[in-house]
Amino acid sequence: MSLSRREMVAGLGAVAVSAVSPPVIPPSPAPQLPEAEPLIVPAGRRPDQLARDESFWGTVARQYRVSPDFINLENGYYGIMPEPVRQAYHRNVDQLNELNSHLLRTSYTDRATQVRKRIATVLGASHEEIALTRGGTEALQNLIGGYNRLRPGDAVMYADLDYHSARYAMNWLRGRRGVSVERMAIPEPATHQVALDTYAQALRDHPRVKLLLLSHMNNRTGLVLPVAEIVTMARDKGVDVIVDAAHSWGQLDFTIGDLKADFAVFSLHKWMGAPLGSGFLYIRKNRLADIDPAFADETYSGRDIRSRVHSGTMDVAPILTVGTALDFHDTLGAAVKQARLRFLRDRWVHQMIDIPNLEILTPEEPAMYGTMTAFRITGRTSEADNVAITKDLMDRHRIFTVRRGGPVRGDCVRVTPALFTSRDQVDLLAVAVRELASRMRH
Repeated sequence: MSLSRREMVAGLGAVAVSAVSPPVIPPSPAPQLPEAEPLIVPAGRRPDQLARDESFWGTVARQYRVSPDFINLENGYYGIMPEPVRQAYHRNVDQLNELNSHLLRTSYTDRATQVRKRIATVLGASHEEIALTRGGTEALQNLIGGYNRLRPGDAVMYADLDYHSARYAMNWLRGRRGVSVERMAIPEPATHQVALDTYAQALRDHPRVKLLLLSHMNNRTGLVLPVAEIVTMARDKGVDVIVDAAHSWGQLDFTIGDLKADFAVFSLHKWMGAPLGSGFLYIRKNRLADIDPAFADETYSGRDIRSRVHSGTMDVAPILTVGTALDFHDTLGAAVKQARLRFLRDRWVHQMIDIPNLEILTPEEPAMYGTMTAFRITGRTSEADNVAITKDLMDRHRIFTVRRGGPVRGDCVRVTPALFTSRDQVDLLAVAVRELASRMRH
């Protein structure tokens, strides 16, 4: 006997109501993609030795699918995924699309917890101190907006080199918390001692400051600050610090203990090479109560750091791919990555130090830079000037860079090599900038 449409729908509804829990459905086999070339790191080589081995870095470069149409020296926006990560991401996109909400309602929470545990191992933290976000910006906004120890009449402070979205969030605290906003400028190029003296003076000049935004590596000039010393200095004055480590983690070799931070934010889609849409925030376990749950979240207990982020329904494929990205990171090792990236920076900078009308905006102290460095042609400080410089490099030499604003002494051009960048490519940049500076002198 055939059933009417109404009877069929009613029957389906009865099945849905009576189900106690959805069955676990194994994913269909993913389409086979060509395997990436295995990456083998030579044993017994010091990081500084390996950093200069162009043959080895040629094998690393082959792990990336990079456009041959230009030399990409603007890798600070986000990082290109190496092939094992890109392929894992494709598999996770397909699995999410195939299983749909079944994945989200069954296995995702446990898989996300495993990702948090894996991050915690690399960071040197507990997974209970980590909440996943869609990037560093969301993490910054949640920490800044949720920080609840401010009272009317207090002040917050940031520097000219801090990330613009974080500065906007700090400005927003005027209306949300009734505080004043103080701004400071970091000298350029700043030595280790100058940086410490600058922050010490700013804290003395503004005794009402209770919250400080601090970039470990800023996205404008690439300057790396002595975060642990500044955090200690601020803490002694009763000032809490939110550390922005979005650009440094995966580019520099450190753990959370090295920063002495109670609150920090990290990106996974920059120097860890995870897909776009992945990051996390860190709150030291004994400081969780000082950050409010996001929008009065009730999904998790107030004692669970995950209540400090409420992203709604999101694309979880990037999060599911983080483990593969950390595998790639661990294969190379943070010390080797740092050594190579600093080598590439030194390679082009040291060829141009003698140019009279060229300013390099990071110091020569190795602890104060990674691979990201900015330059300025003397007197060329406007946005238009620096957009023109990036255009000249692209049009004449097919070298892609980016103009950055924010430093109080004027705009600049940021150069950011990556793990797939060759020595010859940064050598070409040095030649191109020398020729450009010479033309601009006349």
